[in-house]
Amino acid sequence: MDISFESKDLRKYANDDRLAVRKLGSRRAELFKQRLDDLRAAETLEDVRNLPGHYHEMRENRKGQWACDLDQPYRMIFVPHENPIPANKHAQYIWLEIKGVEIVEIVNYHKEG
Repeated sequence: MDISFESKDLRKYANDDRLAVRKLGSRRAELFKQRLDDLRAAETLEDVRNLPGHYHEMRENRKGQWACDLDQPYRMIFVPHENPIPANKHAQYIWLEIKGVEIVEIVNYHKEG
């Protein structure tokens, strides 16, 4: 799967293990790298659906975004490259047709709002 990054910082963390550990902490950096490796090895988003990390669609004000677990309570947030996001007639996203993602942020979104 093709992966891009919304920010230069996230791209740097993905490519520099020492920087990632310094900025994210060792456990979060390790899990960030593992989730990226899982996404890179996947052909479609469906391939990671049942892997460790609880990959899931987000709802409400984050609809159109996905998340996966890092260290609690932090999540890695990403969006599909496909625009519009492939969906069926019931407006359910088709994970099998998503072949690239952009990493948006690492956040504890449960603190929001």
